[in-house]
Amino acid sequence: MSEAHYSIGEGPATRVSLSIPEGTAEAIRRRVGKREFSAFITGAVERELRGQMLDEYLADYERRNGPISEPEQERARQIFDEVFVEEGGWPAAS
Repeated sequence: MSEAHYSIGEGPATRVSLSIPEGTAEAIRRRVGKREFSAFITGAVERELRGQMLDEYLADYERRNGPISEPEQERARQIFDEVFVEEGGWPAAS
């Protein structure tokens, strides 16, 4: 039997152990409530992953093609967000 593989944001929920400072946990609970704690952490992790993926893509592009201006980088971020929203993927990072 083969093991299922899921893309980021897909698949059944799985329980993981997470250690964060108590002050951070309290701030999250105050902001979103106890019931939305996991959803808040999931959203933050997915935004971080998406940002890292885009940074890696831009770095690879620069290695192959030279520097990318700040306006071009911002446009790439906008397009990246638009593609995810259109495809029903991760929420926009704004």
